[in-house]
Amino acid sequence: MDLKAIADELVAGCREGRELENLDKIYAADAVSVEAMPMQGMDSAETHGIDGIKGKHAWWTSTFEVVDVKVSGPFLHGDSSFAVIFEMKAKHRESGEISDMHEVGIYTVGGGKIVREAFYYTM
Repeated sequence: MDLKAIADELVAGCREGRELENLDKIYAADAVSVEAMPMQGMDSAETHGIDGIKGKHAWWTSTFEVVDVKVSGPFLHGDSSFAVIFEMKAKHRESGEISDMHEVGIYTVGGGKIVREAFYYTM
């Protein structure tokens, strides 16, 4: 797949709830995911490999319920990267607290797959 096709599929998958399906479809097996800071219970902000990224998704789904989401983009940059803006309301499953979350994901593509994602968010 080329950059635009991968970017379009990532955005469509996020809008349609196919994020997990897309991990196997458009991510490299050794992809790296980078958060702005370590997620709860993790020692590092970086997660390596598709299984680790699937674990991040499992943690997110078990911890939060997405109440509303808006996905903007993709915004292509050169031949190998794109950005996506995520705006969501998420309910913390344990506390019931609902938070507004705003995040930009920067994705790097190599060999027809996403090889790196990095997330930037407001505090």
